[in-house]
Amino acid sequence: MSSRSPSTRIAVAASNPLAAGAALGMAEAGGNAVDAGLAAILVAMVCEPGICSPAGGAFVTVGPADGSAPVTYDGNVEMPGRGLPVGGGGSSRSSGLREVTTSYGGGLTMTVGHGSVATPGALAAIEQAHVRFGRAPWRDVVLPAVQAARDGFPLGAASAYYLGLVHDIVYGWHPDSQAALHDADGLLLAAGATVHIAHLADSLQLIADEGAAALYRGDLAKMIAADMAEHGGLVTEADLAAYRAVARPALVVPYGHWVLATNPPPSIGGPVLAAMLILIEHRSLDDVAGLAAVQEAVLRYRLDHLDVAADRQVAAQRLLDLVGADGIAGLGGPASTVHVSAVDGEGWACAVTSSAGYGSGVMTPGTGLWLNNCLGEPELNRRGLHALEAGERLPSNMAPTVGRTAAGEVLAIGSPGADRITTALLQVLAGFAGGGLDLATAIARPRLHVSRSADGPAVEHEDDLVLPPLPWPTHSRGPASMYFGGVGAALRRADGTLYAAADPRREGVAAVAAP
Repeated sequence: MSSRSPSTRIAVAASNPLAAGAALGMAEAGGNAVDAGLAAILVAMVCEPGICSPAGGAFVTVGPADGSAPVTYDGNVEMPGRGLPVGGGGSSRSSGLREVTTSYGGGLTMTVGHGSVATPGALAAIEQAHVRFGRAPWRDVVLPAVQAARDGFPLGAASAYYLGLVHDIVYGWHPDSQAALHDADGLLLAAGATVHIAHLADSLQLIADEGAAALYRGDLAKMIAADMAEHGGLVTEADLAAYRAVARPALVVPYGHWVLATNPPPSIGGPVLAAMLILIEHRSLDDVAGLAAVQEAVLRYRLDHLDVAADRQVAAQRLLDLVGADGIAGLGGPASTVHVSAVDGEGWACAVTSSAGYGSGVMTPGTGLWLNNCLGEPELNRRGLHALEAGERLPSNMAPTVGRTAAGEVLAIGSPGADRITTALLQVLAGFAGGGLDLATAIARPRLHVSRSADGPAVEHEDDLVLPPLPWPTHSRGPASMYFGGVGAALRRADGTLYAAADPRREGVAAVAAP
């Protein structure tokens, strides 16, 4: 990490005001867009209970100011189980499982409990990106999250909506989780109510003082592993100690006059987004039928090939080869995530997406840390519950993306939204980078998403989108639905001015700070 430098201008799009404020504070702390993005995502992880948590996974894509190759830091969750008597593969090997069903997202059955927890990687990726590209001191980057936890924070609308559906079945069975989200009478906290999570500020202070090692090899690791062992979970001290974030060259996709860079394989989200962009590039913005056809073809390929591939690197490259050679014909026939985008006046870009699944309900006693349920997400475990080998990374929909033009424009963009992440980004990038719309207009345009079930594809859409005749059933989800993600984007224009836009579907916040 380099020494402190004068403050710079920063633009940010984040999921809540406290996260945006943390990003802007990095300008005063001498930080750059990387510090801003990382500080904001840490606050978002703390302040959006049910939506995310520091003990989940994350991907960080950085575009260096000098125009050198963008890098993605893979902090996705891993299959745990190192040191346990039964090896990987096959069916469930944990007793700490609870299957629950919720109406969230149109109906979802998932697994929660200690046995649904994967080895977390978000903090490792955040720290590694900071060490390589950050400018402000690590303590300053983590401090806003510490402060938010210590002071308490207002429960946001997105969290309140999700928790209203699952607070009992996901969080109500665990005493620490139940206490954090309910009042003295046992009623769920309302949107806007102040949330205080016992012990969380102390845990975050340890991470500020000791770095991510506090979670992976320190006292927090010991506490998590002991609680897992007691309640039928699979995460061991060996899993945490062995975890390493992986730096990979970002997946580069030319699109219009932009060169975009997104999450590479073995992630699924980045290659799926890249394939869709390749297929949509020369279509009109008004070609709704073409947009739906592209989504259906790529998402069908994903379901049939990527999700079940033993080698996702090979399968993802095969997808890109097919669409590059033969176009669409080559393919044959709330999600619980948060995202932050940041750019600065020097030309740095940072896009960070993080997920803790739908939440396991487990809060390790004495830590204030909610743990993920990524092993219990059906769409990320199509090969079967606990089917991976210990140390193998789960698939991911996350696709934090940066971009640059020859004229000096710089973009950071991403979205939460499970399998709607890629389709949301596709439609915004088609409007902005391909169609000449300004960012705010491109983000606000009505969206569609081709979902798939045992009955086949169906087109989910916002009711202000005019649909042509389509060969699949259609279903309206109303206007500006949170179902369709929450895109946030920050832009450095060619003249050096900064701009940010955030999605009204997720109450996003866009802000610019000058020195």
